[in-house]
Amino acid sequence: MNVSGRLWRVSLMPDLMKSQQRYASTQKAKTGILMLNMGGPRNSEEVNQFLQNLFADRDIIKLPWQSKMGPWIAKRRTPSIIEKYNEIGGGSPISKWTKLQGDLMCEQLDKLSPETGPHKAYVAFRYARPSTEEALEEVAEDGVSHIVAFSQYPQYSCTTTGSSMNAIYRYYQQNYPIKPPGPRGADGVTWSVIDRWPTHPLLVKTFANNIRKELLNFPENVRNKVVLLFSAHSVPQYVMNRGDPYPAEVGATVQLVMQELGWCNPYRVTWQSKVGPLPWLEPGTEQTIKALVKRGQKNLMLVPIAFVNDHIETLHELDIEYAEELGQEVGAERIGRCAAPNDDPVFIDCISDIVATHLKNKEKVKPQMLMRCPMCTENTCKEAKMWFAKATGAINPV
Repeated sequence: MNVSGRLWRVSLMPDLMKSQQRYASTQKAKTGILMLNMGGPRNSEEVNQFLQNLFADRDIIKLPWQSKMGPWIAKRRTPSIIEKYNEIGGGSPISKWTKLQGDLMCEQLDKLSPETGPHKAYVAFRYARPSTEEALEEVAEDGVSHIVAFSQYPQYSCTTTGSSMNAIYRYYQQNYPIKPPGPRGADGVTWSVIDRWPTHPLLVKTFANNIRKELLNFPENVRNKVVLLFSAHSVPQYVMNRGDPYPAEVGATVQLVMQELGWCNPYRVTWQSKVGPLPWLEPGTEQTIKALVKRGQKNLMLVPIAFVNDHIETLHELDIEYAEELGQEVGAERIGRCAAPNDDPVFIDCISDIVATHLKNKEKVKPQMLMRCPMCTENTCKEAKMWFAKATGAINPV
């Protein structure tokens, strides 16, 4: 069975490291852009701490006796996760990709929005280094006058973007509890938020272009029969029951991508990376592959529709566990994988346009960000949204 995407598992070339440093303004940054994402361990030594941070976060997963259960689960899973990272080069490339994306974006922003420049991107990971807290400390040291909290999750969920926003709020509450946020503060630093962008035309174009390229790797006689499986990270069902908008926003991206493609192939939305025994969003990507191949649909393409760069869930879960191992087990003819956006020029244009438009329009924060889920009972969520309403000078949350 031929499998695409294998070369993405090769360690990033030295040229990538060089290109990360080509944006180095000699002037003090005026606008800082926090690149908010989950992150990943850069090497095997960081795996256990990454898992401990992940299983300690009640925004993404709730455990009984979490302070004890979380570290126990992390310790048990560390050896097997290290093995997986070893199969993709020894660590996650998400830090390198995010840094590169941010640097390329800022190069464009200095041209597109010179009045808000110089611009500087700060990688701010939730569970890995550089952490959100480290990024905020660096922002303060650099003395930027405006901060944009820019989620690198195109589709919003309380478990992802929401968790990063809560981390920002907690940092300031723990370190500067009496300091008024935003323009009312003594330092006059202003804030704004880009919390989601699932329907941006250039995001849609990036995925559509990459799907077209991957389809060319299938035999011509089966090309229009390849089933596109738009695979997104799953979340617990109880989060959906609160009214989380994530599935709807993933669906919005998928619909626009298929429209861009002219509805050329059959497709489905599936969910990957479930953890633990509780119900999560279904159908699972793994179960869907098994069911489709059993019915005779043996040519499939995995599309990481909720991920903007490669990491363990594309390089190992999709490429190795599903496309290779599961594909061989169930007798698939070919399971391809659409490339993640990474440093695709169209995608760099996408994130540059998002931030440039945001800055030029002097946007603060969208009302949707300040609204809690209908069934939300989390005090931290309420408090964080109130903090961002004050920090941005926007309306009160509801």
